Amino acid sequence: MSAQATPRIRRIQNVTLALLVLGGVVNYIDRATLAIGNPLISHDLGLDKAQMGELLSAFLLAYAFSQLPAGALVDRLGPRRLLALGMAAWSAAQILGGVVTSFGQFFGARMLLGIGESPMFPASARIARDWFNVRHRGFATGIWNSSSTLGTAISAPLLTMLMLSFGWRWMFAIMGIAGLLLAGVFYAVVREPREVALTAEEERYRTEGDTADTRSAPVTWAEWKRLFAFRTTWGMLLGYFGTIYMTWIYTAWLPVYLEQERHLSIAHTGWVAAIPYVCGVVGSVFGGRVVDWLLRGGMAPMTSRKYPMAASMVVTAVASVIAAQTPSNVIAVAAISVSLFMLYMSSTAAWAMPSVAAPANCTASLGAMQNFGGYLGGALAPTVTGFIVQSSGSFAPALWVGAVVLVVCASGYLYLVHRPIEAAPLPAAGGVRYAR
Repeated sequence: MSAQATPRIRRIQNVTLALLVLGGVVNYIDRATLAIGNPLISHDLGLDKAQMGELLSAFLLAYAFSQLPAGALVDRLGPRRLLALGMAAWSAAQILGGVVTSFGQFFGARMLLGIGESPMFPASARIARDWFNVRHRGFATGIWNSSSTLGTAISAPLLTMLMLSFGWRWMFAIMGIAGLLLAGVFYAVVREPREVALTAEEERYRTEGDTADTRSAPVTWAEWKRLFAFRTTWGMLLGYFGTIYMTWIYTAWLPVYLEQERHLSIAHTGWVAAIPYVCGVVGSVFGGRVVDWLLRGGMAPMTSRKYPMAASMVVTAVASVIAAQTPSNVIAVAAISVSLFMLYMSSTAAWAMPSVAAPANCTASLGAMQNFGGYLGGALAPTVTGFIVQSSGSFAPALWVGAVVLVVCASGYLYLVHRPIEAAPLPAAGGVRYAR
C-alpha cells in the first residue's frame, strides 16, 4: 500500500503552498511596477523610451543569469534561507526604486530586483520535492506555479490604484514593505525536512516512488557542473526557452496588440486582457492534475511531464496562428486564452520535471538551469516582437515566429529529454559525454 501523508505533513504542505503562492504573486506584481508607472516615471526622471526599455531589460537579464547560481545556492543552503533572503533582497530593490533620482540608480535597482527574485521558482520546485510524494507533486507545482499568472492578472488594477492614491514612488515603497514582511513570515514559518523530526512513515511518504537519487547532502560544485553533461538538461532548457518566449510575447505586448491590432479602447483592453490570464491560472492548476493523473495511471514519472509539456506547446502554436490570422476579435481573444491556458499548463509540466529528473540534492539546480533557458527566451521575445511589428506594421508575423519557435523547441524537448539524470559521477576522460 502506498504511503500517505500524515496530518502533520498535510499541515506543512498547506501552509507552505499558501506562502509560496503569496510569494509568487508578490514576485510578479513587483515585476510589473515599472510597466504600470512607466509614463509618470519617464516624465519625472526625464527618461526616453529607449532608457525605459533598458530598465525593463535590466531586470530580465539579471534574472536570467542569476538563475544558475541561485539554483545551486538553494540546493546548497536550503530553500528556506535562500528564498527568505531573496524576498528581502527584491523587496529592498522595490523600496530603492521608490527613491531613485537618476537612470543609473534605477538601472541598479532593477538589476537587484532580478537577482533577488531569482531563487523564487527553483526554491519552490525544491520545496515541492521535499514535502510532496511524487504522485502529488504535479498538483502542488500547478498550485504554486499559478501564482505567476495570478500575479500578472491582478498587478494592473492593484498597482494602478496604489499609484493613483499615493504616487508612483509610494507604490514601489508599499510593495517593498509588504515583501519584507512576507520574507519574515516565510522564514519564521517554513521548515525543511532536516529541521523536522520526521517519523519513518513520513519519510517513506516523501521519497516513495522516486526514480532519481534521493540523497540529501548539499550539492557540490562538481555535481552542479556535471548536470550540463546530460541531454535531458539541454532538452529542458530548450523546451522552456520556447514556453517563456511565447509567454513574454503576450506579457509584454498583449495590451498594445488589443489596442492597435484589434482596435479596442484602453478601458476595454484592461478587462479583455485579464481573460487570458484567468485562463492561465486554470491551465497551471489543470496541468498539475494531468501530470499526477498520468503518473498514477502507470506512466513513467518523466514521461508524465514530457508529453503534456510538448503537446501543450504545439497546441499553443496552433492557437497563436489562429489569433494571428482571424479577422474576428472574439475568436482572437478566445485563441489567445487557449494559448495562455496551454502555456501555463506547459510551464507547470516543466517545473514538475526537475523533481523526477534530478537527484534530490540537485532539484533546484536543474530547475534553475531550465529557468535560465526560459528567460533567455523571455529577454529576447519583447525585442524581437518589437522589431517585427515596427517593420511589418502588424503583430501577425510576430505570432507566426513565436509559433515556429514553440514547435522547434517542443521537437527538441521530445528528442532530448529522455532519462533521469544519474547520480553516479561521469567519467573524467574522453571529454564531456552526453548521457542518454
